[in-house]
Amino acid sequence: MMQTSTKKTIFFLVILTIAAVFAAILSVFLGSTDISWQTVLEALFRPDLTSHQQIAVVELRLPRTIGDLLVGAGLASAGALMQGMTRNPLADSGLLGINAGASFGVALCLAFFSNVTFGLTIFVSFLGAAVSVFLVFGLLLLKHRKLDATRLVLAGLAVSMFLTALTQGISILTNTGQSLTFWSAGGTAGIRMDQLKIAAPVLIAALIAALLLSRQVSLLSLGEEAARSLGLNLNRSRLLTILVVLLLAGTSTALAGPVAFVGLLVPHIVRRIAGGRYEAILPCSMMLGALMMLLADILSRTLNAPTETPVGLIFAVIGVPAFIWISRKEEETDA
Repeated sequence: MMQTSTKKTIFFLVILTIAAVFAAILSVFLGSTDISWQTVLEALFRPDLTSHQQIAVVELRLPRTIGDLLVGAGLASAGALMQGMTRNPLADSGLLGINAGASFGVALCLAFFSNVTFGLTIFVSFLGAAVSVFLVFGLLLLKHRKLDATRLVLAGLAVSMFLTALTQGISILTNTGQSLTFWSAGGTAGIRMDQLKIAAPVLIAALIAALLLSRQVSLLSLGEEAARSLGLNLNRSRLLTILVVLLLAGTSTALAGPVAFVGLLVPHIVRRIAGGRYEAILPCSMMLGALMMLLADILSRTLNAPTETPVGLIFAVIGVPAFIWISRKEEETDA
């Protein structure tokens, strides 16, 4: 039975990898402006820096495609880690206040800096995400010395609501609501190679760390008593998992804005096919997350070309009905 399950997982992972590679190729060739496939190939293999179309391929489409791969894999992995650690199939990195913290950092940046660069936006949004995680820990450990999954969720929700209220207040008082809304819509259109040189090593290292933690997360998903009986150090494993989630979701959110539903939906889909072992869930989630992000970004460019549709809107249209369906399935399972 285990061998059959492993073969099924490997087959699923291979299919996802092939699909993601094909989607990445499409992402480079398709865009809001029409560029011939010959020009795209020349830009990739014999770039001419005097050609505006080739510059668009090298400096816009290529980093955007790489960004889609990394951000999709990062958000999906972060969601899978959170769901395994909290034993909650409706959990994602937003439970730690990461999205709210990133938005708060960007709101402060827009309010107090007149010329906001993309690099500065990445830095302050990641810093805001980190601050939110430390606030969650501070609130959690104020009265309790151990990391309880239920209290972690409650502390995360409290911090998220608090930071969201502060963000809205700052945007209203400083008239930066339009700029903040543009960033909050989510998307990889603004990603350039300069940002990837900083963010890509962090995300790749965090993805590797997530794979190394997969066995510990599998044990955490069995429950505290079972994990402890199998020799797992609960607090240490949870702390490492949360740090990796911060790196994955914080850096992804800094690059692409708070793209919702990727971390929620992808692990849930994968779990139904690959089973409950996170040694299988995490690599499959990475590839499916990358694939979904690529397809959503291609849609955002081509759906209403030359005007782009926000990626966050596309995921919201897909994610809300899927979230309701997942919730109903969980209720039926509990019943």
